[in-house]
Amino acid sequence: MSSGISTISGANYSSSSASSSTSSPPQISISSTEDQMSENGVVTKIEDLGDEDMLNNAPPLLSPTEVGEPSKRGRGRPRKHPLPPFGAVQKVTKGRSKTGCITCRRRKKKCDETKPECNNCIKNAVVCEGYPEKTYWQSGRQRAEGECRSTWELWFSELPCLIDGIETRIDRALLDHFVRNVSRILTLFNDSTNPFQEMLLPLALQHRGLMHSLLCLSGSHLSNTDPTYSMAQHHHFGKAMEYLLNDPVLTGQIAIAGDPTIATTLILCLNSICKGETEGEYRPHLDAARHMLSSASSAEDRSNTFSNFLYEFFMYHDVINSVTTLDRRPILLMENYTLPAFIIQPEAGALLGVLDGLFGYLSKITLLRDQIRTRKANGEHPSVDYEVLSQAVAIDSEIREWVPAQIPESHRYTAAQLYRQSTWVYLYRTIMPSMANPKIRLAVEEGLQYLRHLPENSGTQSILLMPLFILGCAAFDSSQRPEITRRFQGLHEYSGLGNIVTAHEVVKRIWELMDQGDEERSWDWEKIIKEMGYDFLVT
Repeated sequence: MSSGISTISGANYSSSSASSSTSSPPQISISSTEDQMSENGVVTKIEDLGDEDMLNNAPPLLSPTEVGEPSKRGRGRPRKHPLPPFGAVQKVTKGRSKTGCITCRRRKKKCDETKPECNNCIKNAVVCEGYPEKTYWQSGRQRAEGECRSTWELWFSELPCLIDGIETRIDRALLDHFVRNVSRILTLFNDSTNPFQEMLLPLALQHRGLMHSLLCLSGSHLSNTDPTYSMAQHHHFGKAMEYLLNDPVLTGQIAIAGDPTIATTLILCLNSICKGETEGEYRPHLDAARHMLSSASSAEDRSNTFSNFLYEFFMYHDVINSVTTLDRRPILLMENYTLPAFIIQPEAGALLGVLDGLFGYLSKITLLRDQIRTRKANGEHPSVDYEVLSQAVAIDSEIREWVPAQIPESHRYTAAQLYRQSTWVYLYRTIMPSMANPKIRLAVEEGLQYLRHLPENSGTQSILLMPLFILGCAAFDSSQRPEITRRFQGLHEYSGLGNIVTAHEVVKRIWELMDQGDEERSWDWEKIIKEMGYDFLVT
């Protein structure tokens, strides 16, 4: 053959190759004739390679990256921008914003979409109008279902309120609490004849402002034990004040105040008492009621029964307010003031002391305290002169002749006797030096004896704070103080009114001054209350 023809050497199978023929195919060497011959014409022998030699001498495999073969990707359109090499830092580019704020979109400026206000608007000192509400694509069927649902919701709307002001479940709970609990701790009557249920509640059904004030009072009472009602109490207080500020009497449109307006101011005054406020929050409400009730003409135009109740309720708080303050004096002490002509029989009163005339003596004693306090401030001696002493003797005679208008041997009759006893103690503490004395000890003991005859769950508990406070201010004997303390605690457990705790704190402070022998300061408890930073009612 010519030199251009390739020669194929036969395959030589060794014993090892033969034995492993089942696992690997025979190796065939192919070469050209020119490669087999050296320069001197000697043909080079080509030996067969075994399996082990092939594996040991095989070159290492290369990765597709090293070979340069591109990685495979899925089918589809080619990438507009190729992927960056692995590990390279990508440059963040901001495209045109389609969800920018309304201001930037209108001004055709780039928005950084910072919320709630974008930095671009802040930097340029313009008002950022916020971001438009996101809208999501809906199919025609989904839009139709939404419109149908809105139609059904319109058809099946909430029922209207049965009673104005009673709008939620909490409002109904507040009204129920007022009827069952709050109204029973405010007067002597805790049965069906309770004026808060018989007269005030029906009137509140017709006047939303009065209803809000009742719910506010009920919320304050509940908040003392359950703070979750505080928000509802604040809501109804704001609503009641809103109606008062728009009342035609307070705006000057009419001159005569109606019963609902007066009742609303008095209920808000009770709200301050219930919360135990000590910074004079009751004053604007009591002053408003005083202004509306001071006119005799307005009093004659109202119904007798309800007007009597409102007058008595206001007068009770107005007179007792002078017992704990230096600058508040009752309307009974005003010149040319006469009692309204519609006053009914005193035994039918909702409280004690007003309709039966006893609070008239209490007001006169308050004037004596003012005179003595003025003489002490001016350095006049003696502080109790003959004129003051003669007035005190006249008041003492009137107190002794006073007879309760209640039915004898009843709890109200016993409570009336307690009021008479505490009024005399008030007179004695006014004109006598502030020191221990067997006479004042006996008077306090008799007052405690009246308290022992009053059940701790009767309606009389609602009016015992004032006489208990006066007895406490006269308890020079330390053996009488534990029972007085227990009575304060019992009143608080019965009514839950916040002012009871404050009154007890004042009495304990007076006891400290008594034990220190400070006659001057222990006499003037009104000044002690002012020094303690308190301004509250003991009603």
